[in-house]
Amino acid sequence: EMGVEGGIDHLPWLFTGTLIAIIVANIPFAALTKKFARVKLISVSYRFFILNLLIFIGLIHFATPEQKIWIGRIFFIWTSVFNLFVVSIFWILMVDVFNLPQSKRLFGFIAAGGTFGAVVGSSVTMTLAKHVPTAVLMLSSAAILEFAVFCVRRLASLSEKLKLGAKAEEAHHPISGNVFSGISHTLSSTYLLNISLFTLLGTVTSTTLYFQQAEIVHDHVANSAERIALFAQIEVLVNTITLLCQIFFTAKILKRFGVSVTLMLVPAFSLIGFGVLSVWPTVTAIIAVQVIRRAGNFALARPAFESLFTVIPREDKYRAKAFMDTVVYRTGDQVGAWSKTLLAFFGFGATAFSLIAVPASFVWLINSYWLGKRQRALAPKAHSN
Repeated sequence: EMGVEGGIDHLPWLFTGTLIAIIVANIPFAALTKKFARVKLISVSYRFFILNLLIFIGLIHFATPEQKIWIGRIFFIWTSVFNLFVVSIFWILMVDVFNLPQSKRLFGFIAAGGTFGAVVGSSVTMTLAKHVPTAVLMLSSAAILEFAVFCVRRLASLSEKLKLGAKAEEAHHPISGNVFSGISHTLSSTYLLNISLFTLLGTVTSTTLYFQQAEIVHDHVANSAERIALFAQIEVLVNTITLLCQIFFTAKILKRFGVSVTLMLVPAFSLIGFGVLSVWPTVTAIIAVQVIRRAGNFALARPAFESLFTVIPREDKYRAKAFMDTVVYRTGDQVGAWSKTLLAFFGFGATAFSLIAVPASFVWLINSYWLGKRQRALAPKAHSN
């Protein structure tokens, strides 16, 4: 709603607050990896967020209208932290349970579950929001999170019976090492640094595209209701294409062409798409680029990206991955948001965003190719361990 109704200028500041909160949150999460084995770690993490939801329900219920404004801003930041950590923790478990060949076969279908959940969640919320109190919707979210904890326990039990992923004795022990090893290992590993670069470039270009979309649509679609409807249509298209691709094509593409080519598809399209937008910044063009890029990212780039972590040590899966999925990811948002602010200050519009995103997409393309090759080199050693 902020993006549609002009509050977009406040987003850089909200992104800053979110980044600070994420950096702070990484420290206790890393500490938990030293204390708890994976099932307990995920249970404690998810239940912490459940407790947060219950606290927000109480705050919203008893707050005055003026207080609710600030609670809403804090909730925006908390939701951003929540979304990143919950998804990151989920994929940490996936890369710990499944190896590289299994990830190529299964991660597309697993990601389809997330897409289906997004569609159902949005549809249910849209249907019930006008008739059901906000507190009830938030309580239902807490209940779903608790069910997710049950699923984690069930998956962990099955993985041990089927001898998937980490050895059974490893799965029952906390992760050793320093709580800051996620940062130090990322900075000292060429492979992890390039994964971070992939995350950073993907997020920067995604944020850039978001601001372009907001500006182009605002300039060409005068009516607020029409803008909201247009954004909703984009979401429907993205989710539909993503779900179909995840179910029918992702596994085939990963197995047939490998991780390098699959990772390169979205950067390659971004390179072309931003080039088109630099000379043709129209509503039609932004819709086409946004839909294809986002669907490609969720359906192809994300499963291939997650498979990159199947060949690294367990300590890095839990700490370095969490650091990259949260701090590095949100840093990309921050860079994209403040770049928009800087360009706007000097009087540049949507075209300038594309001219910056084109070289960034080219670097992203080369980075994707290198990551796929390096993963293949690391795979034999990872499987032997």
